[in-house]
Amino acid sequence: MTRMTTGSVAVIGLGRMGTGLATRLLDQGIQVRVWNRTPERAAPLAEAGAFVAAHPAEAVEGTSTAICSVADGEALGEVLRGPDGVLAAGAYPGTLICASTVAPEEVVQIAGDLPTVLDVGMLGNRDHARDGELRLFVGGEKQVFEAGRPLLEMLGKEVVHLGALGSGMRMKLLLNLLMGVEVQAMAEATELAAASGLDRQLVLKTIAGSGFASPVMAFKSRRLASGRFEEPDFRLRLMAKDLMLASKQAAAAGLHLPLAAAAAETHVRATEQGLGDEDCAAVVRALTPNPGSDT
Repeated sequence: MTRMTTGSVAVIGLGRMGTGLATRLLDQGIQVRVWNRTPERAAPLAEAGAFVAAHPAEAVEGTSTAICSVADGEALGEVLRGPDGVLAAGAYPGTLICASTVAPEEVVQIAGDLPTVLDVGMLGNRDHARDGELRLFVGGEKQVFEAGRPLLEMLGKEVVHLGALGSGMRMKLLLNLLMGVEVQAMAEATELAAASGLDRQLVLKTIAGSGFASPVMAFKSRRLASGRFEEPDFRLRLMAKDLMLASKQAAAAGLHLPLAAAAAETHVRATEQGLGDEDCAAVVRALTPNPGSDT
């Protein structure tokens, strides 16, 4: 059985998750080649031993695996099939891992007839990525998954094969839908509490310690308590994107999901208010009237 870990690995896209993945691979002694649209993000990885490529096609030269971790479907299409993209000169001979959260149909469409593609929904944050503590939900052919398992287990503490290509994205969208609704619900409860005269900090402490709080709510309660949303764990605009994708998936399946639709609308509005690059907990700021507004 072919092992993906026998060759070097390309990591394309050095946001928080991509940087974490590349760091983890370097720490495990894997040769890593990286590319990012803004090259200055690659500097710390270069110091750690990564080769910094001028474009995606150069990044994948001589590699056995390429991991794409970019913001959305448009960016994924560009790095794969655009000028100097991974597939610009023909099929990639290694295994292509899509770790970008995009519509499941986009993964299938972009992959085309490539035989060795996996889509991986990653559950966790940048620290989990760096420490190999992610939970990974994988779609793709069983044989490709089994060949890729050693590398995936290097990156995650839980690795689950869900089924056909696109399954990893379906699971990730479901998980992000749940997180988006939960965090917004906690933000709404907190704003109602404050408007009713209750102490905001005490309310958040009570929520976080209650049986109603999931781990992510307890984690995000600290963001809401501090009111500091810079240096995001997960950008609000990406949550808005994922909620919209989940809503579209529901509509395509003939489902009406009122909570998903409402959360998507609130997050889109928050993005339009300029909160898109803050942590997703900043959705709380879209719940209060703008200064001088009558609504």
